[in-house]
Amino acid sequence: MEYSIAGLEDGSTPSMEFIEGASPLSLGTSSPKAKATAILEEVLQFRRMASAHVCGPDCGTCKAPHLPKVLRAIVQDRPITFVLPAFPGKSPNLAKVLGPLPDMAEERSLEFLENLCKKIGESHSPGAKIILCSDGRVFSDAVGIREEDISAYQDELSAIIERRSFTSISTFNLDDVYPGIGFEDMRSDLMEKYGRSLEELRGMVREGSREEGLPADKDAHRLYCGITRFLFEDSMHPEQKQSRAAVQKDARRRAYEVIRRSNAWSGLIENLFPDSVRLSIHPQACGSKKLGIRLLEGDSWMTPWHGVAVEVRGQTHLLKKTQAEALGARLVELAGRPSHYVLSEIV
Repeated sequence: MEYSIAGLEDGSTPSMEFIEGASPLSLGTSSPKAKATAILEEVLQFRRMASAHVCGPDCGTCKAPHLPKVLRAIVQDRPITFVLPAFPGKSPNLAKVLGPLPDMAEERSLEFLENLCKKIGESHSPGAKIILCSDGRVFSDAVGIREEDISAYQDELSAIIERRSFTSISTFNLDDVYPGIGFEDMRSDLMEKYGRSLEELRGMVREGSREEGLPADKDAHRLYCGITRFLFEDSMHPEQKQSRAAVQKDARRRAYEVIRRSNAWSGLIENLFPDSVRLSIHPQACGSKKLGIRLLEGDSWMTPWHGVAVEVRGQTHLLKKTQAEALGARLVELAGRPSHYVLSEIV
C-alpha cells in the first residue's frame, strides 16, 4: 500500500504562514478589545473545525465565548491562560507509535504551542500560558494504557518542557488533584463529583445521529464516533485474538466510558480554571465554548500520542508509524531511543 504526505485526511499540506506570513498580531492594535480580538484571531488560525463549513479567523460568533476572558486578562495586565486537556499517553498500538514515552512528535507539538504563546507575547507583554491538563490517568484503564506507562509519559513530558525551557507551558493531571491516594480512588471520586449518567450520554449520541439533532447532541455523536475509531485502531495489534467484529463492539462500549470520564475531567477543569480559555484537540463547532486547536501548524487531525514525527524537507508531519515505514522514512534515534523519522522524498 502506498501513502502520500499530501493524502492526509483533509488533503492539505503544511504552509509556512505561522513563520513567514502576516498574522493578525502583526497588523497593530489600539484598544484592549482590538488587542484581544487580534489575539483570538491568531489562535483561530490553527483551530480544528467540526463541520464542512469553515469560518474564518475573524468570525465573531467563534470569538464571542472567549473574548471576555482574553479581554479581562489584558485589562488586568496578566498572562492570558489557556487550558488544554491533552497529552494523555502513547497509544498501546505499536503500529502507530514508537513506544510508550513522548518522542519528537510530542516535542514538536510542545514547541508549536510555546511559539504560539510567544507570538501572543509580542503584543501583550505579560504573554500567554498553556496548562496541559493531561487526561491519561482519567481513563487509562478504559483505553488500555498501563498506569506505569501513564506515569512515565507524564514524567518525560515534564522533562521535555524543562529541557527545552518552554516557559509558557505547564502540566496538570489527576495526580495533582488527589495526591497520595490510589488511581482507582482518584477516578471514583472524580466521577462521583463530576460524572454524568451513561443513559444520558447514550441518549445524546443517539439524538446526535439524526439530522434534526441539537448541536450539543451532534457534538456528542461526533466525539463518540471519533473515540470509537481510535479505540478500535489501538486494539488491532498482533497480540489481540478477538475478531474484528468483537473488537469493534468492545470499542463502542469503552468509548462511552472514555467520554464520560473526559466530560467529568472537563467539568473539574472548568471549576478549577474558570478564567481560562478552553482549548480542545477535538474539532469544535462555530460558537462553541471550546476552541479546537491543531498541535502542529500543518496537521489538521493527527495527535502526537497516536503517531510519529516525520521530518520532510524541514517540516514536521505526524503519521502512523506504519505509514512512515511504508513511505521509506529513515528512523532516527536520539539518546539511545527511537525519536522520529526523516523522509527525503515525498511519494
